[in-house]
Amino acid sequence: MKVLNLHCGAGHTFEGWFANEDDFQSQHERGLLTCPVCNSGEVHKGLSAPRLNLKSPASEQQAVVPAPVVSTTQGAPRGLPPELVRAWMEISRKVVESTDDVGAQFAEEARKIHYGEAQERGIRGQASPDEVRDLLEEGIDVLPLALPEPAKHTLQ
Repeated sequence: MKVLNLHCGAGHTFEGWFANEDDFQSQHERGLLTCPVCNSGEVHKGLSAPRLNLKSPASEQQAVVPAPVVSTTQGAPRGLPPELVRAWMEISRKVVESTDDVGAQFAEEARKIHYGEAQERGIRGQASPDEVRDLLEEGIDVLPLALPEPAKHTLQ
């Protein structure tokens, strides 16, 4: 799996996941890549840090990777109309207020709830792409959601 940082002509940045470099090139040449914010077809590859799968003897656990969708400036995607940003912030705050943050234990807690081993409630946290895939295959509904940092804190 190759994760690339992509950006459009309007300056929005986002991640793209591809089987390999040839898969990216093929999709790019066929015009299949579009910006998730503005739907622009002008998509370019940016700088990406390599991901090295190195197992340490001390920890056999897979790294937990949050799944942000777009880059943010003070928590809000650039180029979006202000009313859309306000609605996104309002919804994000409601999600934070009405769910329990279980952090890196998200997949484990989602299974416990699904199989009746824990109280049914809304939860949020972090899960790796493999954990999300496994949960979906088990019939457990999950939704990756980028929460802006300001929505996670109360204003005082």
